[in-house]
Amino acid sequence: MKIGGNIRGWYEKNKRDLPWRQINDPYKIWISEVILQQTRINQGLDYYLSFIKNFPDVASLAHASEDEVLKLWQGLGYYSRARNLHHAARYVVEEMDGEMPRSYDGLLKLKGVGSYTASAIASICFDEPRAVVDGNVSRVIARLFGLDEPINSTQGYKNISSLADELLDRNNPGTHNQAMMEFGALQCVPVSPDCKRCPLFDHCEARKSDRVNLLPVKIPKRKPVERWMYFYILLCNGETIITKRGTEGIWKSLYQFPMMESEAPFSDEKILGPMLAQLIEGAGQVTILKISDPVRHQLTHRTIYARFIHVNLESWPHQLPGGWMKIFSEQLDDFPVPRLINRYMEVAKI
Repeated sequence: MKIGGNIRGWYEKNKRDLPWRQINDPYKIWISEVILQQTRINQGLDYYLSFIKNFPDVASLAHASEDEVLKLWQGLGYYSRARNLHHAARYVVEEMDGEMPRSYDGLLKLKGVGSYTASAIASICFDEPRAVVDGNVSRVIARLFGLDEPINSTQGYKNISSLADELLDRNNPGTHNQAMMEFGALQCVPVSPDCKRCPLFDHCEARKSDRVNLLPVKIPKRKPVERWMYFYILLCNGETIITKRGTEGIWKSLYQFPMMESEAPFSDEKILGPMLAQLIEGAGQVTILKISDPVRHQLTHRTIYARFIHVNLESWPHQLPGGWMKIFSEQLDDFPVPRLINRYMEVAKI
């Protein structure tokens, strides 16, 4: 199809020089695709290089501890991606003799691998004719064919997938898929694309009907729920306290400072009154060093406002609450923490 040829021709002239485009190793392609979900390339590249340096193959990832994997992932967010990678690597080593699946259907058996990731790996590494559909590809196709159906609806996704399959170059599906994704990332961008220099100028229905900035159509996301979190950074003789979160929620198994949570903001009096007393009963003299301004952290379905309360204690309570871990302050960098806490630690130089 001429349209596909135009995009692939554009790709050969404009593609970025990225390390995963020089290989067809399914493990490394898998790592790159998972890291780049919800992450821009300019941020994800360093994480990819670090991840491959520390875990160069599926066996090294499988044999790592969860804390090691999460620590390396720290700052990327969406930690379930890292947990799924770790789980799937162990499955490959324990159930598949350390050999990555070599087909779309086989790849779908790995935890966290959906149609998009399986299509990308199968087409790039094994020339299996599977069209990828991600946000970039969906935008290109919606504009190219003038689709009014929301791309995040069931029918909209089916329409996009069908057209992506029609455009697919079955003789070279890996290059075609990478070209489609790169075209959406660099040329057919979300806002004000340079249509005059587009190789699909004569074919684009959105351009012909002056709807480029109206497409693709999306169903609005629900308004995020607001939550307030109060983290207590307790300091005593060069030591501090951390706790490990439970096995539920987006931050499961990560570490944090002792924390209180609410649906509405508390006054400073309440922050420093019964809440603090409950946390450090029996600690002797207490000095409040600092209460941070609210730090906003946006998640998909939640807006978090966090405040960090720096407290110096004369001595530790005789008995720490269950789940509290006393560590030297310089050991904080050894533990994986949520991105929100990591960002604050970097700014506050903790």
